[in-house]
Amino acid sequence: MEAGTRVWSYESNGEDPWILSEIISRSSNSITLKHINSEGSSDTTESPKPFTRQLLTSSSNAEDSASEGAKYEGVELANAQLSSADIADGMDNDMISLPHLHEPAILHAVSERYFRGEIYTWTGPVLIAVNPFQRLPLYTREILENYRQEGFIRSQNLGVDSNAKPLGPHVYSIADRSYRQMMADERKSQSILISGESGAGKTETTKIVMLYLTTLGTPEDSAGGGGGGPNVEVGVEEIHDSNEKLSIMERVLQSNPILEAFGNAKTLRNDNSSRFGKFIELGFNRAGILQGARVQTYLLEKVRIGFHASGERNYHIFYQLLRGATEEQHHKYCFHDGLTGGLELANYFHLTGQGGAPTLREFTDEEGLKYTLKSMRSMGWDEGKIDMVLSIVAGILHLGQVKFESKMSDGGQEIAQIADDKTVADAAKLLGVDVDKLTTALTVRIMVTRGDEIRIDLAPDKAQDARDALAKTVYGALFLWVVKEVNTCIMWENDKDIRSSAGVLDIFGFESFAVNSFEQLCINFTNEALQQQFNKFIFKLEQEEYERENISWAFISFPDNQDCLDTIQSRPKGILTMLDDECKLGQRGSDRNWAKRLNETYLPEKNQEVSENTRYSATKMQQAKGIFCVRHFAGNVAYTAETSFLEKNRDEIPLTAQTLFEEDSSDLIKEIYNVQVAASEDTSASAKSGAAKSKTVSQQFKAQLTSLIEMIETTDPHYIRCLKPNDAAKPKLMTRKRLTEQLRYGGVLEAVRVARMGYPVRMDHSGFFKRYRMLLPSISEDRLPWSAEDQDPQQLSEKLLDIVLEEGAKPSNYVNEDGSISRANQIRKAQRQPDAMVFPKEDVQLGKTKIFMRKGPHDKLESHRVFHQNASVTLIQSWMRMMQQNRRYLIMEDAALTIERWYRGCLGRARWWRLREAQAGQLLTNNFRMQINRRKYNKARSGTVLLQALYRGRNARKIIAATKIQSYYRMHVHSKAFRKLKSAIISLQCRVRRGIAKKVFDQVKREAKDMGKVKEHNEKLKAEMASLKAMLQAQAANDAGKEKYEKAIKEKQAEIDRLEARIAQLEAALAKEKENVLKLENDLASQKEGNRKLTSDLQYQKEKAAQTPMRRKQSSDGVKAEQLAEAMVIGAAVSSEDLAQHHAEVARLEEELEEERKMSRAMRIQIKNLRSSMADKGVVDVTASTDYISDAVSEMSGSEMDTSDVPDPSDVEQVRYVQLLFQGWLNECSDVLFLFERQGGFVHFPLQIATLLHNRNGKLNKILTLCTCLLKCHIFRLVVLLVMGMLLLVVAMFVVHRWHHSVTYAKMSLLAVDVSIAEMSGPRMLFVGGVVSA
Repeated sequence: MEAGTRVWSYESNGEDPWILSEIISRSSNSITLKHINSEGSSDTTESPKPFTRQLLTSSSNAEDSASEGAKYEGVELANAQLSSADIADGMDNDMISLPHLHEPAILHAVSERYFRGEIYTWTGPVLIAVNPFQRLPLYTREILENYRQEGFIRSQNLGVDSNAKPLGPHVYSIADRSYRQMMADERKSQSILISGESGAGKTETTKIVMLYLTTLGTPEDSAGGGGGGPNVEVGVEEIHDSNEKLSIMERVLQSNPILEAFGNAKTLRNDNSSRFGKFIELGFNRAGILQGARVQTYLLEKVRIGFHASGERNYHIFYQLLRGATEEQHHKYCFHDGLTGGLELANYFHLTGQGGAPTLREFTDEEGLKYTLKSMRSMGWDEGKIDMVLSIVAGILHLGQVKFESKMSDGGQEIAQIADDKTVADAAKLLGVDVDKLTTALTVRIMVTRGDEIRIDLAPDKAQDARDALAKTVYGALFLWVVKEVNTCIMWENDKDIRSSAGVLDIFGFESFAVNSFEQLCINFTNEALQQQFNKFIFKLEQEEYERENISWAFISFPDNQDCLDTIQSRPKGILTMLDDECKLGQRGSDRNWAKRLNETYLPEKNQEVSENTRYSATKMQQAKGIFCVRHFAGNVAYTAETSFLEKNRDEIPLTAQTLFEEDSSDLIKEIYNVQVAASEDTSASAKSGAAKSKTVSQQFKAQLTSLIEMIETTDPHYIRCLKPNDAAKPKLMTRKRLTEQLRYGGVLEAVRVARMGYPVRMDHSGFFKRYRMLLPSISEDRLPWSAEDQDPQQLSEKLLDIVLEEGAKPSNYVNEDGSISRANQIRKAQRQPDAMVFPKEDVQLGKTKIFMRKGPHDKLESHRVFHQNASVTLIQSWMRMMQQNRRYLIMEDAALTIERWYRGCLGRARWWRLREAQAGQLLTNNFRMQINRRKYNKARSGTVLLQALYRGRNARKIIAATKIQSYYRMHVHSKAFRKLKSAIISLQCRVRRGIAKKVFDQVKREAKDMGKVKEHNEKLKAEMASLKAMLQAQAANDAGKEKYEKAIKEKQAEIDRLEARIAQLEAALAKEKENVLKLENDLASQKEGNRKLTSDLQYQKEKAAQTPMRRKQSSDGVKAEQLAEAMVIGAAVSSEDLAQHHAEVARLEEELEEERKMSRAMRIQIKNLRSSMADKGVVDVTASTDYISDAVSEMSGSEMDTSDVPDPSDVEQVRYVQLLFQGWLNECSDVLFLFERQGGFVHFPLQIATLLHNRNGKLNKILTLCTCLLKCHIFRLVVLLVMGMLLLVVAMFVVHRWHHSVTYAKMSLLAVDVSIAEMSGPRMLFVGGVVSA
């Protein structure tokens, strides 16, 4: 091991036991290392701290020391990192091919493959399987077919496709290999041994192996669709559920759920842990077709019935029955939910609730019961048998509920009695036994001494132990009976048909806990025996490989662990043998006495702590506590004797229980009991003494183990080691320390040690030549080529080895023939020189395909390889550093030149800048002087101009002031003369008017003195008052008759509205039909003309609407015109028949429209007649004039007008709006006033206004709307009448007094009256559109 070599260093503390490191330096007795990561860099950001490891004591034999090489404490050589191409080619599929095969190398390889999703790895003949704790696509139908086809091609020697990628390690591969070897010419039986700790995946691996073997052993046309049929899938849940008879394959696979329900339980490490070992033997005929199977079980953990730790569970069948039973089954099995106090049944029962009754992660207990019942029915069990089995399971649960009370016997001793008789009655009923005898079995112990029976009452605590013992006995017997029934169903019918078999062993792995008891001793004893067989098998394979490669192997020793087996089982000093002897003592035997006897046997000396064979040990402290240690192949295990070793080993059926089962019990319980008795009888003792004796558990177990080992030795074994990456059952998580322990406990490292006892390093010829050709750099190409292409690699390797040994014997000489030393040799000479390559040639054996090396020669070759690599690396680094320095010099030279050029440029630019500054200074000075002189000139010029302006302004103001004085004086003179003239004229006018007024006044005084005229005047006033009263009475009569006529008019008006709506619809339809006709006739010119007219009309109406101050309803003609315009735009061509139809439709619509119009006119005439009748009867209805005006205007304009929607605005709005409009229309109203004067009446006034305004182009709508508003206002009408009366009086007075000015004065009075009318009636007037209504 030289500096720079990568090694694995062992760390006792921490989660990672082996850490990749690199050697920094080496001395004569130690090496200095530092930790690195897998990529080759330091494992932390900070500099790693170096540490040292000491050289182990070498062998006394120099030759052996040279062969083995130097060994350092906790240091192993590391393999080279594989490239991606090597990984893709499967270079790490088999770890045997690794140059260095030891614990850290195996751990690293398994870890790397695990994180790549490759859970299977070969280690020679052993398949390592790591539990992924997740579903991986590794067991599909396609993958199974690939392995089946490859196995078939290999078995037929048909060759393998060279272009196809070889299949990697898989459980299918080892199952296929066992089947093909079984079908070979020798027809030798096979066995597949699957081991591992709880949670490592043994049960699932067993299922997969059985599936593959049964698939290959089932013909294509079988009833179950097995073999290559499409129904074959991984798992048994997918097997069809039918009433037809199942195939052998399906029956074998369906047996798994039953065995798992009765033999599997949840532990802290595994949800579905097998608490028993089983060996499933599959029998095949000569054609390789599966004939049946047989199951043999080992060491059921019955102690779990009475106790299990927190977080664990009892056997699955209890929870499946409690959680999956129906209501009927609850009543049948006495599961009363109301008595649990709110607890779940699984937590209520004592046997199931100790660990908290947790649920499983993979499946529910309800589903588990369905699978179990389905498998029972598949086995051919009828419903009665299934019900009896479940009844016994329920009876065991009720038996665990039995509680005891304390009472005093007649002798004054404390004895137990049943606390609840109903619980015992339910348990007896379900178990099928007598209640009294069950009570006796629980509370009484019977002893037979010299033929006499002695009954001993038990104390409460002893009664509880008896209860748990009885429950364990019943369940153990039930389990054996279930296995027997399963074998009856799947067993082959005739032994002669079986030509060979393939067995699958699912056995518990090596166990070492904080407290180890009888179960761990039996389990480790089993693994010790299997490991010995495994070592023999590996050693045998090594011998075969050496013989195949023509390698001498006489010196290789076989590591044997027979002394450990003898320590456990030998007679008379074996641990189990002495345990049996202690059990024979009966009540005198105890666990403490047994441990004491063990220490006296193996540690006879006073202070001895380790036995002579080093397998048994116990310190003084351990001896005091009853603890002893056994050194197994996987390590030292401490067993605690005082954990009921004797009771567990006896496992005998009490006499009370025998009486209970043999008498007054059901047929099933008797059958179950007979199976238990048959399994525990000692047949050898029966042959000698004539009476059967009960065997202890250790005797039964040793007999089963001996039979198993003998059977395995007669078969070709195949090994699968299951590993558990972490205790949390999480995917993609690996605890390397736990994995290392499992590799040790599983015997993998022991197998590797056996395989590498002789030549641990093996390489193929080409790899050996490529790796070590660099050790001879001074050897020319002619003597030893550098490349192995087109040459035999075996011969090159042999030649290389000879030259290496020849050159290694020579002293190192780095000087050339001419006395010079090359750069490479200078580097080599400066380095620490490795050990000389001197070793026996026999330590490197050249086989036919491989080169076998012992560790010493390999270490020397590796140290020289590292030495030359370091020299080469140093040489390359020196060249690289030279190139870097040269490049750095060139860069610095170029940079210096660049800096010089830049500096010169800076100097030139600075000089040029100074010249520019001098020139700019001169220019700035000139400009500054120019600005000074310019400012002086501007100031002088501005002062002169200002002085001139002041002088000229003063003269101009003098002239203007003189002119103003003259003008004011002249104005005063003329104004004074005008005022004098005006005052004189006014005085003259006043004098004249005074004279006229005096004359008029005198005349009035004269008339006032005349009494006749005064009476005449009074009579006129009375007449006027009478006329006004008559007018008011007539107005009241008119109001009474008005309501009647208005009602009739409203009815007629409603009919007219309906007719008008109908007319509008007909006009729309007629317009549409006319439009269609126009489109069909395709008269484009007429269409355009019509569109133009309609467009102008629409634009006209929009302008009128914009000019109108209030919103009004759009007329029906406008809508029709708009629709007609839209309709005339669109047209389509049709046939002549369609055109004729449209013409006919137009004619019909015109006739119907004409009829509707006639009816409308008739209705209007009736309304006019009603209104005229109202007028004849004296009912004045001014609104009739509105209709008259509307009709007249309609006749003039060709369209009807709608005045029904004229709103009643507020007084303020009317006043403001009328005032604004009246000012604008004053000129137009002059003609209206003239007509009013000429007509002298109000009835025809609206018609006259409408006729006059009709001739006014563009202002018709405004005037008509004004009249409509005025005529609708009742207050306006009254005001007009009163004002007219006043006007008549005023006119009469003026006519009397001013008769000579009557005509002119009357016109002026009428104009004034109209203005006052507008002001008075303004709040009730509204001008809308142009129609006048009152």
